[in-house]
Amino acid sequence: MSTLGVIGGSGLYQLDGLTNVEEIALDTPFGAPSDRYIVGRLGDVRMVFLPRHGRGHRVLPHEINFRANLHGMKQLGVERVVAVSAVGSMQPEIRPGDLVVVDQFIDHTRRRVATFFGDGVAGHVPFGDPVCADLRASVLAAARGAVTGDTRAHDGGTYLVIDGPQFSTRAESLLYRSWGVSVIGMTCMPEAKLAREAELCYSTLALSTDYDCWHESEEDVTAAAVMAMMQKNVVTAREVLRRVALAPAQPRTCPCTTAAAHAIMTDAATIPAETRARLDLLVGKYLRTPA
Repeated sequence: MSTLGVIGGSGLYQLDGLTNVEEIALDTPFGAPSDRYIVGRLGDVRMVFLPRHGRGHRVLPHEINFRANLHGMKQLGVERVVAVSAVGSMQPEIRPGDLVVVDQFIDHTRRRVATFFGDGVAGHVPFGDPVCADLRASVLAAARGAVTGDTRAHDGGTYLVIDGPQFSTRAESLLYRSWGVSVIGMTCMPEAKLAREAELCYSTLALSTDYDCWHESEEDVTAAAVMAMMQKNVVTAREVLRRVALAPAQPRTCPCTTAAAHAIMTDAATIPAETRARLDLLVGKYLRTPA
């Protein structure tokens, strides 16, 4: 049975047909995850959900323990992760309520730990294509099948990630638009980087909630407006996730499965025992010295 992880809002696990639901609290070598994991079964797929900001939305974006969240997914046998993220639109054709299945990121964060490596291990994974092409194709097909009315599912786009928790100034918003970005938000980085280091397939479903503050004919973005639109979007997001889970299973033949195989530059014999133990689940097979 394959295992699909979902990171996003606390209401995403309320899928029709989800059975054998249980909550699991985990400890990780990197601290505590955002909340308990919600595990259930949909058809032949085991699903693992985690509210990124904790239930009740109590954790600020830069306070999220991304390393613990991803390590916990790995502990629970997750192989693929779909990240659901509320975003502001930076392009007129991406309207509030639309879905964007992004294929690129710009990491504009500055206060977040972005790697599992360090403390005696130097590792550098490839990240030119930051989402799994196979999983993204599955999410895009599911999104196109889930949208109704005038809601659209956009194929590709660049997600600019900022620290927050404040929204952008108008000058910043206009600058970011000049970079050609599609959407802006405060999550998915370093989440995507850590997923790659952990050799997990990763794809983002971005839910457009507003036009940020660059769009002069629209009201400036507010938390209340974002949450109101997010509540509407979450119904569609659930249907996307249901379709992804129920799609015919495919073997993992993508580069994600061996992303860290040639990443580690440190002589295995010099790695501190504590660091080796902390990384064992993630890349332990690459740290073992020959007998």
